[in-house]
Amino acid sequence: MTTSDDAATTPPRKQPQEPPREPREDVGPSPAGPPHVAPYHHPAAGWGAAKSVTRFLAREGAYLDGPRAVMRMNHENGGFDCPGCAWPDDTKGLHLDICENGIKHVTWEMTRKRVGREFFAAHSVTELSGWSDFALEDQGRLTEPMVYDPDTDHYVPIGWKDAFALVGRTLRGLDDPNRAAFYTSGRLGNEATFLYQLLARELGTNNLPDCSNMCHEASGRALQASLGTGKGTVDLKDWEVTDALFILGVNAASNAPRMLTSLAEAYKRGAQVVHINPLVEAAATRTIIPHDFTDMALNRATRTSTLNLQPRIGGDMALLRGMAKAILEQSAADDRALDRLFIDRHTTGFEAYRDICLATPWEEIERQSGLERADILGAARVYREADRSIFSWCLGVTQHEHGVDTVREIVNLLLLRGNLGREGAGPSPVRGHSNVQGNRTCGIDHRPAAGFLDRLAEVCGIEPPREHGLDTVGTIEAMRRGDVTVFVGMGGNFALAAPDTPYTRQALESCELTVQVSTKLNRSHLVHGRAALILPCLGRTEKDHQRAGVQSTSVEDSMSMVHLSVGMKRPASPHLLSEPAIVAGMARAALPDSATPWEWYIEDYDRIRDTMARVLDGFEDFNRRVRLPLGFRIKQPARELVFDTPSGRAEFSAAPLPDVVPGAGTLALGTMRSHDQWNTTIYSDDDRYRGVKNLRTLVFMNRDDMRERGLAEFDRVDVTSTARDGSTRSVHGYLAVPYDIPRGCAAGYMPELNVLCAIGDYSTQSDQPIMKHLKVTIEKS
Repeated sequence: MTTSDDAATTPPRKQPQEPPREPREDVGPSPAGPPHVAPYHHPAAGWGAAKSVTRFLAREGAYLDGPRAVMRMNHENGGFDCPGCAWPDDTKGLHLDICENGIKHVTWEMTRKRVGREFFAAHSVTELSGWSDFALEDQGRLTEPMVYDPDTDHYVPIGWKDAFALVGRTLRGLDDPNRAAFYTSGRLGNEATFLYQLLARELGTNNLPDCSNMCHEASGRALQASLGTGKGTVDLKDWEVTDALFILGVNAASNAPRMLTSLAEAYKRGAQVVHINPLVEAAATRTIIPHDFTDMALNRATRTSTLNLQPRIGGDMALLRGMAKAILEQSAADDRALDRLFIDRHTTGFEAYRDICLATPWEEIERQSGLERADILGAARVYREADRSIFSWCLGVTQHEHGVDTVREIVNLLLLRGNLGREGAGPSPVRGHSNVQGNRTCGIDHRPAAGFLDRLAEVCGIEPPREHGLDTVGTIEAMRRGDVTVFVGMGGNFALAAPDTPYTRQALESCELTVQVSTKLNRSHLVHGRAALILPCLGRTEKDHQRAGVQSTSVEDSMSMVHLSVGMKRPASPHLLSEPAIVAGMARAALPDSATPWEWYIEDYDRIRDTMARVLDGFEDFNRRVRLPLGFRIKQPARELVFDTPSGRAEFSAAPLPDVVPGAGTLALGTMRSHDQWNTTIYSDDDRYRGVKNLRTLVFMNRDDMRERGLAEFDRVDVTSTARDGSTRSVHGYLAVPYDIPRGCAAGYMPELNVLCAIGDYSTQSDQPIMKHLKVTIEKS
């Protein structure tokens, strides 16, 4: 066993009779009291958020670092980008452009707690496997590289040189580079991203799975097919002037809280704001924006919606189809209902789409959407009367079998009235958390475009592989079969975020080597291959010192703006490396004869950006433009009505409506985050905006569905999913909670309920796990 260059504490030998322990089902902290659920009647954000942040800062002891971070987060000219959501920074250079969850996320990273060799010497992997996921992360920041010792069942220190050598030796020993997979969680900055994909492709594989494969893959594929771009076309200025906003399948108050400002401002200026979601979330009611000091002082809330619609889970496409049908029917008597000039000049496929809309019976649209015809006509009226409309959506739309068709239906509706290529109109997916969108832009793509590979070959002097690689689900299945034997994870918590938790665990444990680049201890360090490394990296809040001085990294927000991020704090440990440096170290060890100047790149990240400027479309003159106030926006040809599609036009789709109505005795269950949670990081067992305290192992149900099953509030229930292949998966003893959700629907928290999504239950359109549409039965325990 390779150990550290320094002396290490030798942990005790593992007792052979000690049984392996399954991971705990509960991921949060131990509840602070009995479970309690009551409706939340207060505005989103406002004083509720301020109190929550204050309590969180006190709990973490961040009395000085927290306020300092608030004054630097999301600020231009030397600030650092929030590592949470990717909502764009305010175009007016707003100070305090922050949110409750962003402050929590940053404070969680800046903790003074540390996890060093003494901790790992005191706790075996088997013991740690019995800890909750909250307890694991709550130990603090990782301080030095660690390697798993199977003889003792402990992680022990290893020097960086030896850690890289282990990675390099294992990768060089593969008989096929496609036996390695390089996963990205979304936290990587653009520069590290570019180097990471370069490492994989110079090695010879396109196995570059990422979290987008589980989140917004459907959005990218749908927009690419319809408009020739994988991204939205609008920016924040469009949000500031649009006449109507349609918000689908997103809990903005928790997942993109800074959107609340845009929603409140839209309402104040008289725009229509329509929320479409099976649950009426806090963002769809009222808000008090914390940086509006007058409203805070007067406790004065602003509405954030003019209409709320609650379709059944998966019913969004039927609602959109109904709106289009209404517009088309109205066009027979109203020439202004359609933008015929736009349709004739810039689109193709209109006739086929018109025909399928008009042929779809209203009764079927009502049945599939779960809404009354009058409600659908009301939404269509808002759309018809608005000169400019924006449609914005998130995972409630994409994590379905028909996710691609639904996003294409959004585009269809936009095209009918020419809501593209002009100010205040277009598609606006809520994507890119942390830097997911930047990862995809900068090369993390298991299905890379030929043009990108051509430029990469020319500029970087390599011969990248041309065949498609594996996505997230494909990688898990390949690991389980033994076809992929090396897994490298850049950030995130793959073992907990992926579907079919036991299957994913078996897949990771089948590997020869697993490598996790992380800031904190998490479940993925305990679910590992025969050999395993934990490589600790700098956080986004920390200063990155290299030979040329303190470095900055760039990120891309959800509206294609690219800007710099500069850390403010001293690193948590002198032994941490930056993500670019870790990638370069692994690359040199795996490719010792590589002509790529890995070490030279790390001395000064401007050198990486100069190379990126020659490879990536829209990154020309990168180093100058990224230093402009608020950075620069990547060009969007579709915004200028230039469509990179086979027809050279925007393309209507004419997909049939899917059948989303649950069968007899079954419910459609969707997984979601709680408010006091960020991805797989759990801050508490509370979900303030849904009125939940001290409880995560729950299932929200319609009251009539509960009554039909003889269930009362807080009855313990077993939830069982049935996969496409007929296999079943269950969780036991969850508490049934009555909630305002449509009949036939249920909801609960990820990552606890990821176990219910079979590895084979992924969309045939996008390959995404269908986390938002699981077929389940619920019975009293």
